[in-house]
Amino acid sequence: MNLKKYDEDFVKSLLKSSESQTLDFKQTITSKQKIARTMAAMANTDGGFILVGLSDQKKIIGIDPEEERYMIASANDLYCVPSVALHVETITNLILENELNVANEKNLLLVEIKKSVGPKIYVKDLLGNPQLYMRIGDQTKHIL
Repeated sequence: MNLKKYDEDFVKSLLKSSESQTLDFKQTITSKQKIARTMAAMANTDGGFILVGLSDQKKIIGIDPEEERYMIASANDLYCVPSVALHVETITNLILENELNVANEKNLLLVEIKKSVGPKIYVKDLLGNPQLYMRIGDQTKHIL
């Protein structure tokens, strides 16, 4: 694994964990507004991690890290007021395919969401109105 900030054991522990108030798994990011809600909800609650590139069964499917980074940054800029404090890392994992021992590199994106210490983070709806979200259990909930 190619990790800068997080060691291999930390990432493995996330992969073994279930989604929770501080952990969310995404296959890919398909909606900037939806990921903005998750990021704001985590920031408004306890902070946490979003791991992008996993199937619902937690199989590493891999992603294009630059595309997913763009979606995260764009969602934060377009929809979050104020912006969420976050740290994004690409994690490269070498997986041996079948008995042929062919190495296949798969990328994950680890997004650390910092807990907001200032004002609450709002997400703009389609009309530009601020909406408040919190993380309750493994769900992102609209508060007002």
